[in-house]
Amino acid sequence: MTMWVFGYGSLLWNPEFPVARREVALLRDYARSFCMRSIHHRGSVEEPGLVLALDKVPGHDCSGLALMVEPGHETETLQALRERELISSAYLERHLEVELASGERITTVTYIIDPNHDQYCHLDLEEQAQIIARSHGKRGANSAYLFNTADHLAQIGLADADLTWLATRVRAILA
Repeated sequence: MTMWVFGYGSLLWNPEFPVARREVALLRDYARSFCMRSIHHRGSVEEPGLVLALDKVPGHDCSGLALMVEPGHETETLQALRERELISSAYLERHLEVELASGERITTVTYIIDPNHDQYCHLDLEEQAQIIARSHGKRGANSAYLFNTADHLAQIGLADADLTWLATRVRAILA
């Protein structure tokens, strides 16, 4: 059975598993935003950063990439994804249908936010920018995470207006 993973944040530019194929994909009824406080990868318990997560929002769609795991690497990929994405249980692992640019529908392993988790948040864009500009975690600067994601989305023709605004604002704060 072919295993697909939906990438909408760092999985776009740093999947950390062997990818056999990349396809532009659309996930319906979910919105991408910096709605998860990061206490491991891009911040700490004392100084949380922010990372992207998918929030269930009927009528909103999220563009990203469907990443096909290289055949024969499914078991170790799923294990590595769970170690990476489920580190604090703020994400929930789901099997969700996405639509590829070709119109084909496939099921992907997708990580969404648990809206009942204490790391879940809703902040305005300026507050997000201030947090992202100052936060660091085990995987580096929160700003690098934002810049890499926004830049990669733009490169593949899927620019996200909020991420573009945030990247511009954080660069200005850091200057």
